[in-house]
Amino acid sequence: MTKVFLVDDEIVIREGIRNSFPWDETEYQLVGEAPDGEIALPMIRDTRPDILITDIRMPFMDGLALCRAVRRLMPWIGIVILSGYDEFEYARQAIQLGVKEYLLKPITARELRRVLDKVNADLQTERLDRERSESLRIRMESGNLFVKQKLLSTLYSEDAAESDAVDVITQLRGMDLLPAADRYAVIDASFEPAAAGLEALMELAESSGGIAHVTGSRAGGRVLVLGESDSEAEERAYAFAASAVTELERNGCVKIRAGIGETVDSPARILQSMKSARHIRHVLGDQESETPLVVGVRDFSEAGDGGSAHAVVARAKLYMSQHYTDSNLMLQDVAHAVGMSESRFSTVFSQESGKTFTEYLTGLRLNRARELLVETDRRSSQIALDAGYNDAHYFSYLFKKNIGMTPGEYRAQNQNKPK
Repeated sequence: MTKVFLVDDEIVIREGIRNSFPWDETEYQLVGEAPDGEIALPMIRDTRPDILITDIRMPFMDGLALCRAVRRLMPWIGIVILSGYDEFEYARQAIQLGVKEYLLKPITARELRRVLDKVNADLQTERLDRERSESLRIRMESGNLFVKQKLLSTLYSEDAAESDAVDVITQLRGMDLLPAADRYAVIDASFEPAAAGLEALMELAESSGGIAHVTGSRAGGRVLVLGESDSEAEERAYAFAASAVTELERNGCVKIRAGIGETVDSPARILQSMKSARHIRHVLGDQESETPLVVGVRDFSEAGDGGSAHAVVARAKLYMSQHYTDSNLMLQDVAHAVGMSESRFSTVFSQESGKTFTEYLTGLRLNRARELLVETDRRSSQIALDAGYNDAHYFSYLFKKNIGMTPGEYRAQNQNKPK
């Protein structure tokens, strides 16, 4: 399935796209929607869509600002701009941000299908173009890519001196093979089969816009993630690791384990980041779970073995149980409450609970709605508000999607049952 996320401040527009498009009859899945970029960004981190459809003019964070943020953290997402303003300046800025399509409202289901098919085909073509280049071995042994792989490998060699790392980074930048950065973090990953997985990691890195740089290792692959600050490097590392898990699974890989090393502020300390990432990955490798595991150095160090995740998620769930009826509750609120960055929290929560933050929050709200439908005679629109949804139509859509029937049908079927 190709996952789609929708952002528009006009309820009528969101409702029209949500209800008029035959989602269930296509390969596209609407995984979420939001009224502005500020609300959307953490949800996009959480749901990891393939395609983002966003309006331009919205309150708080507009569409162009959202596009910039997505390009900064998750540049592999295909973006479609949806706007009621046919202005060249918007189109020009959108093109500069790598937006794949620019559409004017109102849009029909037929036009939306055409655009989704085109963007999806473009994403597939980009992936196939990378796959159609020669085999991984030949690619690694050709031209600058071979040089880049050799130089990156030097960064992780325990035989190299700290000064060598500075020279390596300088050389890579001089050859335009590595953008400038103030912070670095290393992801050390293992997976089977190694060759297919490494190819998938390289393809994802090639679509990262210079954020991530991959080289092979005995266990699988290592990723050097670049950022301008500690928080940005960490956010990018978790975002890349989460997307890497999806791509590795899509390519049939199993036994996926990834350690995220500490963020460091100089090339000389990249080896230190790699060692901490490798240590975490070794510990994760001893666990028998078939579920992919991603753990960062801060999660690991807080409990010695990554066990603090359980306590963090327990605190998060308690906080959510106390605030889920607030329609303004967002991932960043809960992440802040438990002292984590948003991408880190999203990864830890979904890994520990088996559900994404959005899925868990939706479950809490719909369970409350089911109780109210059976125990009260309140109208569905009021129950939507009581459960945490300002948009009654979106509530009804989610209810039917998750429960299998409309709120009214659920009430008719369950209200008179003996308790």
